[in-house]
Amino acid sequence: MLDNQQLVTIKGTRDGLTFFIDDSCSFDHAVHELHDKIKNSRPKEDEPVISVKVKLGNRYLTKETEGRLMELFTEENRFKVDKIETDVIRKKDAIQWKEESEIKAINQIVRSGQVLEITGDLLLIGDVNPGGKVAATGNVYIMGSLYGIAHAGTDGDRKAFIAASYMKPSQLRVADYISRAPDYESDGVYMECGLIDEEQDKIVIDRLQVLSHKREEISGFERRMQYG
Repeated sequence: MLDNQQLVTIKGTRDGLTFFIDDSCSFDHAVHELHDKIKNSRPKEDEPVISVKVKLGNRYLTKETEGRLMELFTEENRFKVDKIETDVIRKKDAIQWKEESEIKAINQIVRSGQVLEITGDLLLIGDVNPGGKVAATGNVYIMGSLYGIAHAGTDGDRKAFIAASYMKPSQLRVADYISRAPDYESDGVYMECGLIDEEQDKIVIDRLQVLSHKREEISGFERRMQYG
């Protein structure tokens, strides 16, 4: 049965070749067939080296697995590995991804001198008073008044943004960008957001409606709010 089963399939793309390795067989069997397919599809000496992407499916990529694949796809064989992809991640990485993508809802008032820092997106149900600060590695949503400091994308995510029911901050930060409060007296704005405008190379404040156009990933927040 195993002899009749194709363990490695090859698909040509504009960028090179993609090798799909069956994830239900032993890796040794897959490597044996992969060796033969590489030998049969090897470019001639006068042809350019071919870029290769390897897809492992539901097979975990260990250092040993990666090493054996790299031994097969060598420049001597006229191949160069661009990427090895797997659908399996370590538990540690999954927990980290969950923390970074999770929305943390907190119901409190951030008072002067207080600092609220979280990993992921922050949904604050309450105000940020003057002298208070909120910071998140993801986006910052404030269902209340923002008078203090808000910092989104603290790990460097320039696509992060800050949204508030009422916005009159002393300072906005997105990644490494900083926007200070205006020198003149301002009445503040309702239902607005602060985000980086790449063309202007600065933080701008705009209507919340622009987020659906400028930050398509906002739909992920809606889904997570509905389904958890």
